[in-house]
Amino acid sequence: MISSMSSPDRSGRPEILPAGARPPQRSAARAGDQISTERAGFLRTELARQPEVRPEVVARARALAADPNYPSTEINRKIAEQILGSPDLSEIDS
Repeated sequence: MISSMSSPDRSGRPEILPAGARPPQRSAARAGDQISTERAGFLRTELARQPEVRPEVVARARALAADPNYPSTEINRKIAEQILGSPDLSEIDS
């Protein structure tokens, strides 16, 4: 468990490096959090090019929703086995 009081700054902890390896150099630009938005315009344009509704996906969803055997009994059985086989996290001592 990670303590909420633990520090995200791990600079005081020595890193184990292979013999002869040099620690990575940190640039001054990486000293603080930064964000680059130079590609935001490209991403907005590409997102705008995508259709809001994809008719082929809607048609498939409707067909699956109308199918009384979807998901199949085998798929339901496998999911049930995974749920039953997973640990009950409420029983684990913290």
